[in-house]
Amino acid sequence: EVQLVESGGGSVQAGGSLRLSCVASEYTGRYGCMGWVRQPPGNEREGVVTIDHDGRIQYADFVKGRFTISQDNAKNSLYLQMNSLKPEDTAMYYCAADPWLCNSDDLLRPTFRYWGQGTQVTVSS
Repeated sequence: EVQLVESGGGSVQAGGSLRLSCVASEYTGRYGCMGWVRQPPGNEREGVVTIDHDGRIQYADFVKGRFTISQDNAKNSLYLQMNSLKPEDTAMYYCAADPWLCNSDDLLRPTFRYWGQGTQVTVSS
């Protein structure tokens, strides 16, 4: 059974930074696509960013220039550096993965095969 475990969430003030980490129970290089998905309170899940096996990255418009995804397959890990955080970034953040390559729908309708349990990010004004 594939396990994805997130960490690094917390409470910060607007303008602050957090770095999320996701460790997989298997070699992350075997995934075609990995990404971060968030679910704000009372809202649907929304794709934040994806990275595919070839290193292509897609960012949601609402995080461009503020968030940076990175992957370290040697550590079976995925990261999300979040800077200039805003109150509207408050959400549960999930790490997710698919065996196949990312597609353009992954941000609009994130339906990954594997999911972590999530880590809470709260940004206060």
